[in-house]
Amino acid sequence: MAEISYDVLGIGNAIVDVLAPAEDAFLEEHDMAKGAMTLIDAVRAEELYAAMGAGTERSGGSAANTVAGVAALGGRSCFVGKVRDDQLGRIFAHDIRAVGVDFHSAPATGGAPTARCLISVTPDAKRTMNTFLGACVELGPEDVDEDLVASSAVTYLEGYLWDPEGAKEAFLKAMGAARAAGRKVALSLSDGFCVDRHRDEFLDLVEHHVDILFANEDEITSLYQVDNFDAAMQSVRGHCEIAALTRSEKGAVIVAGEEVHIIDAEPVDRIIDTTGAGDLYASGFLTGMTAGRELPECGRMAGIAAAEVISHMGARPEADLMALMKEKLG
Repeated sequence: MAEISYDVLGIGNAIVDVLAPAEDAFLEEHDMAKGAMTLIDAVRAEELYAAMGAGTERSGGSAANTVAGVAALGGRSCFVGKVRDDQLGRIFAHDIRAVGVDFHSAPATGGAPTARCLISVTPDAKRTMNTFLGACVELGPEDVDEDLVASSAVTYLEGYLWDPEGAKEAFLKAMGAARAAGRKVALSLSDGFCVDRHRDEFLDLVEHHVDILFANEDEITSLYQVDNFDAAMQSVRGHCEIAALTRSEKGAVIVAGEEVHIIDAEPVDRIIDTTGAGDLYASGFLTGMTAGRELPECGRMAGIAAAEVISHMGARPEADLMALMKEKLG
């Protein structure tokens, strides 16, 4: 078996986030589905970017945020994603390396520009995302290094990336390489709309390819087409090794075979922006798991990381997460 070089390898969309505060009227004016992630084309991206107020540009993408969180917690992480050799591509590569994540993916020299996600954050801290995937859609199986997967304890995949056909092939290749090497595969369902588009395929992935599943309450009830959380929790039991299910202010439930662990939500003085909450939840959980911690402690670490990221704008941690864990967990 290959030696482990990374605790978590993330494969996902390499995106630069553009975040700006907005009122509900702005969402209505531009026909946005509040709280959802909507895929848009280049023309729509230009229109919305021009209409948005002053904002900040930061490297993002769900799996990229997760591995950035792992690095912030002292874990070893790597990311695979497609960017173009343009300004945003350089911003993405610089930012993710600067936070301690290895990023070796070569930029594309042609084709679509680097992806961007236009995030409107309303006063209630809900984030509405319009994503132009750009170069992301060109990620394919040729971008997945099987030796890299084999040297990673966990390969973490984001459901958002399941849309393009080439990315699906990349996913399946990575999953196969992880299985062959005796490593773990983790999947985030990412978004309820994403589940609606790919329900049957996601069910098959969870049943046959995924060891650790991350989902929020809306996503897991949508996946199993049930009308309450308890029914969804019973449905997922036994379909994967571990299901980490988040419930916002109700905390989280971790299901592992016959084990069920209920984890209270971490207190937050004020919720500013929920962007990245699920991503950082996965950071804390996977960092704890790869360090050999028990599931309830992994859940606490996950909740602490998620609470930190929703206390400010942006999807990457700003506080010292390692110090925060020491303070909260001892």
